[in-house]
Amino acid sequence: MESELHSIGELARASGLGVGTLRYYDGAEVLTPAWVDPQTGYRWYRPDQLADARLLARLRRVGLPLTGIRAVLAGHEADRVLDAHLRRLEDGLTDARRELSLIRTMIEQREHPMTTTPADLRLTVRADGLAAALDAVRFAVCDDPELPSLAGVLFEPDGPVLRLVATDRYRMALAELPAIGAPQQPAPGTPVPTALVDALRALLPDGPADVTLILGGGTFRAETGGHRIEGTAPDLDYPDHRAATRLDPRHRVTLPAADLRAAIETGTTRTLPSGPHGADCQVTVLTLTEDGHLTVTDDPTPDELHIAVNRDFLLDALHAAHPAQLLLELGGPIAPLAIRTPGRTGTYSVLMPIRLPQSP
Repeated sequence: MESELHSIGELARASGLGVGTLRYYDGAEVLTPAWVDPQTGYRWYRPDQLADARLLARLRRVGLPLTGIRAVLAGHEADRVLDAHLRRLEDGLTDARRELSLIRTMIEQREHPMTTTPADLRLTVRADGLAAALDAVRFAVCDDPELPSLAGVLFEPDGPVLRLVATDRYRMALAELPAIGAPQQPAPGTPVPTALVDALRALLPDGPADVTLILGGGTFRAETGGHRIEGTAPDLDYPDHRAATRLDPRHRVTLPAADLRAAIETGTTRTLPSGPHGADCQVTVLTLTEDGHLTVTDDPTPDELHIAVNRDFLLDALHAAHPAQLLLELGGPIAPLAIRTPGRTGTYSVLMPIRLPQSP
């Protein structure tokens, strides 16, 4: 039999994978040998496994995670797995370029410190757009006094848009609106405290009007219609929202918002200790049936794609969006749930999943 097989050393030389790497992928049940000598434990591989080993080497080279490698070698939705990984790489490159630009700016400022306070960043936005953006993210602001960096909304200029971000670690909400005056180069965001956010929302007029926002120097100021509010923007590090919103959904479901809201309000729930600080909360389990319909159930079958989320958080997200139609993106039981409004690419919510206890 050995004369018809490749030794592990031969396969390693022909594929570019190390012997130790081949042993690792055998243990991970990704590339298992055709025969293992029961006396010596030496591994032997079929000639047709050389192609899989060479493919595996290239998948490793581009950084594909183990689950993705296993899916590609098994022939399970290879195109989807590779496309999703390419998007992650592109997003990571975009993030790296943005961070490197900021790093260069920080190095320049450190080597050539300014003797005067830098000019404030002035943005002009529409009052109705700002009001809608604040309404879309306010529900996700953290109210935990032990997490002061999350007690507010991040105002982040990004080229032609102003992005607002709020999170309490269990959910995140983002909204974008056009902005005039934002720098073409990435600019650091400004965390605006909750009280100042609420004062800004109360200041905004109902009709069409422009709002001037001034960010920088540890302050936040807004002016519109002859009125102004101003307050301190603390120098706190806000978490990187890009990592939490780099999603890889397996399914996208469009449905009327009213239908989903009714199903959640009338559907069954579970009580689990999954709320803030481990408090009990009502959990809604969304299940995608084989025919593509989204239902609410507390007892999904093993073959059904499902995700469990905090029921109140889910209803808050639906109420904040005010859509007629919803686009839900599901990745699986342990992947975040994205709630989008068709046509509003940069405005959406993300809910963290809750693990359901295993059935006895």
